[in-house]
Amino acid sequence: MFVRFTAFLSLLTLFAIALPTSLAAQIYDPVTWSFSVDVHDDEGATLVLQADIQKGWHVYATELPSDDGPIATSFEFESSGAYALDGKIQEPKYITKFDPNFDMELNFHDNQAIFRQKVRLLSPEAFTIKGMLTFMTCDDEKCLPPEDVDFSFDIPARESSAQGMAIPGSQPPADGILEPVKWDFSIEDEGNNNYVFVAKATIDEHWHLYSQHLESLDGPIPTEFLFEQEPGLELVGAVEEPTPITAYDPIFEMTVSYFDKEAEFRQKFKNTGGLTALKGSVGFMVCDNERCIFPDPEEFSRSLPGVEAVDSEAVIAPTPTTPDRSLLGIFIIAFFGGFAALLTPCVFPMIPMTVSFFTKQSKTKAKGVTNAMIYAMSIIFIYVLLGFGVTVIFGADALNAMSTNVWFNLAFFLLLVVFAISFFGAFEITLPSSFINKVDRNADRGGLIGIFFMAFTLALVSFSCTGPIIGTLLVEAAYVGGKSGPLVGMFGFSLALALPFGLFAAFPGWLNSLPQSGGWLNSVKVVLGFLELALAFKFLSNADLVVQAGIITREVFIAIWIAVFGVMALYLFGAFRLPHDSPIERLSVGRLLFGILTVTFTIYLIPGLWGAPLKIISGFPPPMFYSESPDGFGSSTAVVQVGEGGTPVKSGKGCPHNLQCFKDYDEGLAYAKEVGKPVLLDFTGWACVNCRKMEEQVWSHPDVLSRLREDVVLISLYVDDKRALPAEEQVEVTIGSKTRTLKTIGNKWSHFQADRYQSNSQPLYVLMDHNEQNLVEPTAYDLDVQRYVDWLDAGKAAFEKRNP
Repeated sequence: MFVRFTAFLSLLTLFAIALPTSLAAQIYDPVTWSFSVDVHDDEGATLVLQADIQKGWHVYATELPSDDGPIATSFEFESSGAYALDGKIQEPKYITKFDPNFDMELNFHDNQAIFRQKVRLLSPEAFTIKGMLTFMTCDDEKCLPPEDVDFSFDIPARESSAQGMAIPGSQPPADGILEPVKWDFSIEDEGNNNYVFVAKATIDEHWHLYSQHLESLDGPIPTEFLFEQEPGLELVGAVEEPTPITAYDPIFEMTVSYFDKEAEFRQKFKNTGGLTALKGSVGFMVCDNERCIFPDPEEFSRSLPGVEAVDSEAVIAPTPTTPDRSLLGIFIIAFFGGFAALLTPCVFPMIPMTVSFFTKQSKTKAKGVTNAMIYAMSIIFIYVLLGFGVTVIFGADALNAMSTNVWFNLAFFLLLVVFAISFFGAFEITLPSSFINKVDRNADRGGLIGIFFMAFTLALVSFSCTGPIIGTLLVEAAYVGGKSGPLVGMFGFSLALALPFGLFAAFPGWLNSLPQSGGWLNSVKVVLGFLELALAFKFLSNADLVVQAGIITREVFIAIWIAVFGVMALYLFGAFRLPHDSPIERLSVGRLLFGILTVTFTIYLIPGLWGAPLKIISGFPPPMFYSESPDGFGSSTAVVQVGEGGTPVKSGKGCPHNLQCFKDYDEGLAYAKEVGKPVLLDFTGWACVNCRKMEEQVWSHPDVLSRLREDVVLISLYVDDKRALPAEEQVEVTIGSKTRTLKTIGNKWSHFQADRYQSNSQPLYVLMDHNEQNLVEPTAYDLDVQRYVDWLDAGKAAFEKRNP
């Protein structure tokens, strides 16, 4: 109430300032309202309220996203025993666009808006329906104060008739129930999620159906299509109709546009995701030369071709959106990792030597280019084979377990620390020289086999530089991308590594533009060491989260990163040297710029110590609630809250964004039944990176956060919770052909997810009712905020429909 009052005072202030200037210049009256009534039969009528809006102005819709902006259009009808409202007022499709007057996205109408309100007529006597509408109008620079408009509709006395209302001067129908128009609805698939809705009207002889576009409301009622707003529906343009007949109508004594015999209406639309059927209705009026009838709107519902309808009662496994996006990210990171490896002392000097060998030893230039290309493809084959070997040795299940297993995460942490120390120059990681020499002797054999072993020799000789990078990429790829991650990662890495050998062989002149080898190559290794060290603490943090030790809290993690990148900045500016570094007489421009970038990033991290979200690195630090001050520096949020009926509610402590959440399924379901809200099941994990990204980038959005607070009961089930189950709950279960014993709380929720929802990846979000039936299809990792809002709204609507 306070927000609405404040917004109202702000609007009055705006009008008080703007009104004197406006009056001095011009009296604005950009909106004209007109009213008419369509009596369908002796029991029903439609009240038509039409707003004609001058160009450049707009009238706001009946529903607005916030009370802090303009006044929404509203309608009030005086109560009377002679009639009753039949449903809500019908509003045409509105425009959603940024409004500079209120600095927010708003819903509004321009040019013309026709509102319709159906009523049931309870009295056969003549009477008047009265009421008042309130609206507000603005252009791009100014707004006019909200205006109240009185309206009235005269309802004539009626005789009982099932066919329709007789037009004055016409004869009453004498040929029984009239159905002069037959409708047929269909949907055509144009490919790429583009469709066309087709409504075909077959019209009896001597009858005609009116066009959608009539010049005056004083005549017949135009045909109008209304489409239910469903998630995924995007209408393209207006409903197309054939060229109508324009002629004089003796009933209405005016020239009108209409169709006879048949008419086909077409509406193009797109399925942006999740739409399975198109629903709506068509309202129309049909006349012959003597009479008119007003049939009830014809409702339609047609499934989209090739799209299976979603059974809201059925359990449906979510579409796995995570792998595609994760694999693309792995490829990009690995590709840049390959370029980083090129700039190390072990690889960079090999480029001109190898290319010169192929171009000089080959009889023709074409042969030299061919051999270099084979060499490059051999490099790709060797590294992809390595990725395949990692997948085969560990298996998909083991790779999936890495993200939540304490010992895997600790092992990865130690491995990356060793790699970092190696890059700093403490020691080199090399393979046995006897093995390298044996492979090198095979490179002298010539032919395709010789070229392959030359590539193999490069991979072995450069291992001291590429090994740590490859190890890090394999760990991250397996961690994020599952069984396909190592293959994609090694392909991206090897492609970047191999490209220069093929390109420089094809264009030898480019070799002259390469910088000379020198101390800068060792500096690249050291910088990579700092990055390895920073990444290592991500895995240590994951292990801490899984066991809930509370050691690597969010503040500690960010402090470590500030220290790592701060020291890295000092190194780039030449404040100190490490082993194998050459003396620095002056900074290069590139090193200076990279140092400035590192300092900027370090400064960006500092506010994170006091609760800043740090969205650039979301998913790397522990979640906001896993910190010494979960509600931000200096907060004093109460831990215990009370729900409806005095029932204690689980606090926001340990829940994202201080939301009220349950971590026990039965407790959460019981509370949802008590307060009458749907349940949002959140299958998550302490070490789940994508879960943190969803919480920090999607759940943090005001539109999502308000719905999570007000519309649902949140139950977060952590599949990697390592706390032991009570002895009586440690039972054997079977999933597919495997039998396992549930020992931890995480085992219990992991089995619950796999058994009921046929999915074992996180995050997974399920909206369900109090009978534990799905309200909508579950969803997974998707950073599209609007799609998540639509999903929540669809679930709430389905819940309200089942629980009126």
